[in-house]
Amino acid sequence: MWLLIQFSLNFTCLYSCSFWLRYGVLTNEQSIVMVNMIGSTLFLIYTLVYYVFTVNKRAYVKQFGIVLAILIAVIVYTNSLQDDPQKMIHLTGIVCCIVTVCFFAAPLTSLVHVIRVKNSESLPLPLIATSFFVSLQWLIYGILISDSFIQIPNFLGCLLSLLQLGLFVLYPPRSYSYTGQGYKLLEQAVPF
Repeated sequence: MWLLIQFSLNFTCLYSCSFWLRYGVLTNEQSIVMVNMIGSTLFLIYTLVYYVFTVNKRAYVKQFGIVLAILIAVIVYTNSLQDDPQKMIHLTGIVCCIVTVCFFAAPLTSLVHVIRVKNSESLPLPLIATSFFVSLQWLIYGILISDSFIQIPNFLGCLLSLLQLGLFVLYPPRSYSYTGQGYKLLEQAVPF
């Protein structure tokens, strides 16, 4: 089991944006800083809004505490390496790579279900397609600035997204709603 605690998507995105923001600051890459400052802010707001509407607040606070503790621990540890800035950047880059690959691999948890039922209806096509194009853009950016910490996870993100998109060809959805079963359940649950 490669994830001991299964965090929700918003925690994973908050992790990813926060660590990439840190990496952007350390490497002085303003594009990375701006994108991830906005992303961190939006996912923090989303996390707080989700907290307001969640039923099991205690479990959510516990998960958020774990997320915060890990974020702080990584920042404190990398700060202790200030004598060696390259080591700080290297360690932060490794953490960014791991979190980004976990983010792209998260939809693969439904892979077994899709293959078993031979139907890709449960996969969110818009999210997967967007992940592919965003990964491709960051991969190109990583190549342009010669940064392997940007190239590697986004190359893997492209591959994982293509694998998931291939499931739509191999096992087409039975209905023409390409938003996935999760979105249908969400539409039924939200009273707006």
